[in-house]
Parts: sequence; C-alpha cells; structure tokens
Amino acid sequence: MQVAYFEAFQAPIRIEKLSDPTPADDGVVIEVKATGICRSDWHGWMGHDSDVKLPHVPGHELAGVIIALGKDVKKWQLGDRVTVPFCGGCGYCEQCATGNQQICDHYFQPGFTAWGSFAEYVAIRYADVNLVKLPDELDFVSAALLGCRFITSYRAIVSQGKVQPGQWVAVHGCGGVGLSAIMIANAMGAQVVAVDISDEKLAFAKSIGAQVVLNVKNIASIPEAIKTITNGGAHISVDALGSTDTCVNSILSLRKRGKHIQIGLMTAQHARPPIPMGPVIANELEILGSHGMQAHQYPGMLDLIVKGVLPVKQLFRKDCYPPGSAAGDGNE
Repeated sequence: MQVAYFEAFQAPIRIEKLSDPTPADDGVVIEVKATGICRSDWHGWMGHDSDVKLPHVPGHELAGVIIALGKDVKKWQLGDRVTVPFCGGCGYCEQCATGNQQICDHYFQPGFTAWGSFAEYVAIRYADVNLVKLPDELDFVSAALLGCRFITSYRAIVSQGKVQPGQWVAVHGCGGVGLSAIMIANAMGAQVVAVDISDEKLAFAKSIGAQVVLNVKNIASIPEAIKTITNGGAHISVDALGSTDTCVNSILSLRKRGKHIQIGLMTAQHARPPIPMGPVIANELEILGSHGMQAHQYPGMLDLIVKGVLPVKQLFRKDCYPPGSAAGDGNE
C-alpha cells in the first residue's frame, strides 16, 4: 500500500510503498476512502505526543470500508461502511466498563499508538467496541470529519457542557474544532460568541451560526467584551485552540458558575498555563476537559446530521470533494 510516512520528528513526510496491514484477532482492516488532516497530526509530527514511535504513518480522522476481519470480531462484516473515534477503548478496563471508552486505560489511537489513515489501508484494534456504522445518507468525506474535531466538539458542548437553549457559549479559536463547536452550539439553541484573530475565519463562523464575532487584534480585553455582550459572561466557554491566552481568556469570560471546557491541546510552552484560580473559587466555575467521544454516543449525533440539524458539509470547501460526486453538490 502507499502511505504518507516520516522517519524522524519534524522531518519531511514522504510517499512510500509499504506492506499491507493484517487485522489483529479483535480488529479489522479498513480501506480508507477519506481521511482528515488535524492539528493533532502536526503535534505528532513535531514530537509532542509520546505515543508516536518512529517510523510513523499519521492520520486519525477516517472513514472507509472493512476489507479484512480478525477471527474474534463478531459485530462486523466485510464491506461494512464505517468510521471510528480517534481514541478507542479496549472494552474491558474500568473506564470502558463505565461507558467511558474515550479515556480507556489501554486506549488505541490510529495515527498515534499505531499507524494511521494517511494510507490506503489502516488496521483498527478493538473493532466490536469502537467501530461506527455509517448511515447510507452520509458520504465518506463528511464521515471522516467526525472522527476528531466534530465529535470532540459535540461531546464538549452537549455532554460536558450540557448546553441549554438560550445560553451564551463563547468559542475561542475558529479552526476545525472551534467551527464545529460553533455549529453544534447554535444547533442546540445557544447564542454563540466566536473569537479569533482572522476576519476571514470570523466571517465563516458567523455564516454557520455565531451571533457575535470578536477579533482579538481589535479588542483590549476579550473577557470584558464577552461579559458586556452576554450581560454577565458566557455560560459555557471553550478553548478550541490550546494556548495560554485562549485558555485564560476563556475562563475569565465566564459568568458565575459557568463552565470552561478545554479541547485545544496544550503543548510546549503552553503545557502548564497559569489558571486564574481566584475567579474559579469565588465564582464557583467549573474547569472541564473533553477528549473525543465514545462510539456508543454516535447514533444521536448521526441522526442530527442525517436530518440536517447539523449540516456538516458546510464545514468543507467544494474542492474537498471529487468532481461530480454527490457530496460535492450543495453549499459545502
């Protein structure tokens, strides 16, 4: 198979021809029909993730078709159209027993703990626990989007944040995960403030549901601006970038008893941000993390996508789809 491959951190990524993978007894091999590129892939290439062992094939946002089955796989058949969360559970540890496969004690991550989807084929462990069957209505490109940025945002807003209609949600950073959070919060009936340094990204954020957009370059204090706009602060504030400034601004943007949700990865010089604990204590704020989403939570989200409540194709440019494909029709 052909793969995108690197042998040293921060070294050039080359196209190589390597042996096809074979499935583990509890796993499958998927023919990759679509794969995303994520900031987490960059972190892995930079050497920020200790799970990555060289040489390496990155890629963790994928969708495709099962072409090989391990002998212990019971729930899947050859030819099934599937996707997979970026972090899979083993199915037998304490976390998996309580339904929290996204923080499994023995987690499997394509593109991190194992070779990933920047390849024609990818082997996936723990298939019965982690694979997700795709609705016929969902194309592979849209499905690949879900595997990291969208499911992370969905769980952050819906499960961790428990967003309610009419609440204010602030999203700091309008990359892939931030734009997903904006779309999801808006679809859940929240009012969204989007924050970024790019007017182009902020314009796109407004087109998918942000009621208010703020350019950091033009505003002296983002927390004060958000508190003024929301009459007291956001109910939920998300750091979707992962920097000291966005993390602290997110916390300071909250109203009393608000929730800060960290989904942007904090690495290098941002790994230990100075959390403003005074306001956290005085205002009874909640500091939450959100790490992907379990396969068993996908059906509710997929139903909203199929019904058009979450129009994920709007997060793509038209050139993401092959010419003439059904997925390329409409307002992507």
